[in-house]
Amino acid sequence: MKVKDVMNPNVVFCKPDDTVREAAKILKENSISGAPILEGEKLVGIISEADLLKLLILPEKGELWLPSPFEVIEVPIRELIGWEDTKKMLSDAGAIRIKEIMTKDVHTISSEASVEEASEHMIRHRINRLPVTEDNRVVGIVTRGDIIEGLAKL
Repeated sequence: MKVKDVMNPNVVFCKPDDTVREAAKILKENSISGAPILEGEKLVGIISEADLLKLLILPEKGELWLPSPFEVIEVPIRELIGWEDTKKMLSDAGAIRIKEIMTKDVHTISSEASVEEASEHMIRHRINRLPVTEDNRVVGIVTRGDIIEGLAKL
């Protein structure tokens, strides 16, 4: 079985200047967990739910410390500033451009490749989807689910 037999030729994609908010909406509306990033017809990256979720990871605070008497006054102020920074970071995340967080080194596959080759590639590189390209143009996308669905039809 070849990739062209299981791929989805109707590729849902994002553009590099889309915001995180716009990309999240595209993923949700299409019930997909990732999408290629196209600039015109050129594949320039890929975005996944994992990339979006990474934006919500809060920076780690330092090691545990016990305050000195002078710091007892400073601690509540420091915590308030930390909370304000966290709120600002979370509210700003939706405005970040996809080109700033997308994966630029995109693994692709040919429509003539076997599904075994696609599966092996996904497992080796720990990825869930492969844009299918012909002549440097995206002609489809194949996911782990597409391959499983194809196998179920055998």
